[in-house]
Formats: sequence, C-alpha cells, structure tokens
Amino acid sequence: MSKKVDVNHLAKLSQMTVTSQQAKKLSTGFSETLKTISLLQKLDTSKVSSTFQVTGLKNIFRQDKINQARTLSQKQALSNAKKKYKGYFVIPAIFK
Repeated sequence: MSKKVDVNHLAKLSQMTVTSQQAKKLSTGFSETLKTISLLQKLDTSKVSSTFQVTGLKNIFRQDKINQARTLSQKQALSNAKKKYKGYFVIPAIFK
C-alpha cells in the first residue's frame, strides 16, 4: 500500500523551491521508498539479533591531548577579530 507524499509540503518545511517536474519525480521516489519500508516491516526478524556495531572495532577513540605549543590564548585568538563581545567572536546572523 503506497502513501501519497506531499512534496510541496516537505519542500516548504525545508525551505526549498521545487518545480512541478521535480515534485513529480520526488513524489515517485518517496512513494517507492515507503513501499520498500512497508515490505521490510513485514519481515519476521524475531530470530535475528540486534546489530548496533558492524565493524567489530572497539574503543576507537583516542584521548584528547592538548599541545600547549600550538594553543592560542583567548586574547591571541581574538586579536584580529573585526568584532568581539565579552571574549567571544561576533559574526553576522546566518538565520532569518
């Protein structure tokens, strides 16, 4: 059972401009994806153990080490900043 996907609604939510041709193509793709998910949901996975880590790697994170010779003080870091406020960089807003 396929569900109709409202591409225009999704485009509005993500603030994207979508042409009618793109909307038709995306709607078809979304519908196919939902059909595949529906098929996967019908599979009996009761005898399959959960998989949360597939590479077998363990503890791949390293300890953070601070190289004092390459670290700038706050004053040095802000020395060439065009604008700063209470020890922070000030940049133009990027969201409306």
